[in-house]
Amino acid sequence: MAQIPNLDNAPINLTSIRDQSQKELITILKNIRGKKCLVIDPKLGGALSLIVQTSLLKEHGVELRHLTPEPIQTECTKVVYLVRAQIDLMKFICSHVHADVSKGLQREYFVYFVPRRAVACEKILEEEKIHHLMTIGEYPLYIVPLDEDVLSFELDLGFKECSVDGDMSSLWHIAKAIHKLEFSFGLIPNVRAKGKASVRVADILNRMQAEEPVNSSDMGVPEINTLILLDREVDMVTPMCSQLTYEGLLDEFLRVNNGAVELDSSVMGAQQEGKKIKVPLNSSDKLFKEIRDLNFEVVVQVLRQKATSMKQDYTEMTTTTQSVSELKDFVKKLNSLPEMTRHINLAQHLSTFTSKPSFLGRLDMEHTIVEAQSYDICFDYIEEMIHKQEPLVSVLRLLILFSVTNAGLPKKNFDYLRQVCMKFMRELLHSYGFEHMATLNSLEKAGLLRKQESKSNWLTVKRALQLVVDDTDTANPNDISYVFSGYAPLSIRLVQQAVRSGWRPVEEILKLLPGPHSEAKRSGFASSPSLDTLPGTPSLDKVGDGRRSLVLVVFIGGVTFAEISALRFLSAQEGMAYELIVGTTKIISGHTLTETFIENMG
Repeated sequence: MAQIPNLDNAPINLTSIRDQSQKELITILKNIRGKKCLVIDPKLGGALSLIVQTSLLKEHGVELRHLTPEPIQTECTKVVYLVRAQIDLMKFICSHVHADVSKGLQREYFVYFVPRRAVACEKILEEEKIHHLMTIGEYPLYIVPLDEDVLSFELDLGFKECSVDGDMSSLWHIAKAIHKLEFSFGLIPNVRAKGKASVRVADILNRMQAEEPVNSSDMGVPEINTLILLDREVDMVTPMCSQLTYEGLLDEFLRVNNGAVELDSSVMGAQQEGKKIKVPLNSSDKLFKEIRDLNFEVVVQVLRQKATSMKQDYTEMTTTTQSVSELKDFVKKLNSLPEMTRHINLAQHLSTFTSKPSFLGRLDMEHTIVEAQSYDICFDYIEEMIHKQEPLVSVLRLLILFSVTNAGLPKKNFDYLRQVCMKFMRELLHSYGFEHMATLNSLEKAGLLRKQESKSNWLTVKRALQLVVDDTDTANPNDISYVFSGYAPLSIRLVQQAVRSGWRPVEEILKLLPGPHSEAKRSGFASSPSLDTLPGTPSLDKVGDGRRSLVLVVFIGGVTFAEISALRFLSAQEGMAYELIVGTTKIISGHTLTETFIENMG
């Protein structure tokens, strides 16, 4: 199965977005005549694999390499670098060119920045006296469709850059990506934003429209009716909880990267021990599309039922006379056997993690923290994790959850934890190194670990938005809380509120959450019904051809697969007036988000 997802069922024409990105890359390569070595920034490799097939690149005389500090081994006289605008990557390129010059190699060099060039990077090339040897350009890859309802802006470090480094450049990139969508699908008339970064993106988007306007009168009814921008810092509780959907758990334990997991081939039933294989995970796989958003305990039951049904069909085939149409139906079912085998193997592998007492104990502790009960028990559990020297990221993830729900840690606990964590990190120097003493400072700066200076609002927010739901039915869910077996993601409750009755009824609750909020109707749509009458308004619920109106929900700082599952659940509800699609800086889990604060691990 191809790793490039099938986008035919996307609510808007995402294939055109992907095709445009592919065309732009091929044009760059065509303009560099003859054989060339394309050296790709490793962080871009996964995203590019969702845009263009390797075979197509080879058709244009391309030899592929990944960028590393080591000199490029190639006979090509033209070397094309496709890189993000990062200082360390410029140093790699400089060392390559210096190595070539010292060997007397005559080569042409091309550097294409993704998605745009940066003065600081070009300055490095000038200082190293190689700028004049370079042809410099841009490859404007702002949007990567991960699936038919998920778009990534591929900004891995956006959250840390904004919250710790004070670098807001990612916000311009997000606004640029949304504005590019508007040129394809029309000016988005309604914008809601919650959080400092979100309000700023909404402002940048308006400035971009003023400077480079999308002509709404030429395009008819906009295909995207509403844009909801949400800062990750508004809800740091959700990503720190363990996801319990099938796709969420695959990411928690196996790391889903650009729509695929890489694992030992023996997990998938192959005989070659130690060989790694990539398993694609997207909606092109019909069985995965059916089970990806289910709670994992239900997935196991579904797979068992399907396997039993197939076994019964096989028995009937071999013991009774079948008509031609019955034979055809059976062969159709057989075609789904590879998918069945794939997900039975993956589910079996996941079960080895989810059945561990340590995982079940952690789940219990997460629920205790979220329900804001037994403060001392929670603190003792975390302290015990530290003394047992459990993985640093696991400890920090639970600490962040504890700190966020309690508006920080009481001074005595905070100072004690700081002291113990410092000692803990010293003991882990063999794994991490002295530079990680800065980790706690970064988490403090981001407001994720801090001293308690005021009473927590968590209980009020939890009750008002019904974030904890007792007796959640994971098999036949009637609420988004099924994705965490009883906890409804705060972020998705805010989206639910926005599309059902607007944010005004919960304005006081919004004020208790981090950052400002704004609601605006864009220029040219002032005569349309107000934002608070959006849900249920016949004129806006349907676009011209009878489809439901579309809401684009953008997460600034990352989104988890469990949150995406909750949005899909909302979108599928009977009577739901809107279809929801997701835009995000990156797909995250609690682990990957926490790792961005730890040097050299993000």
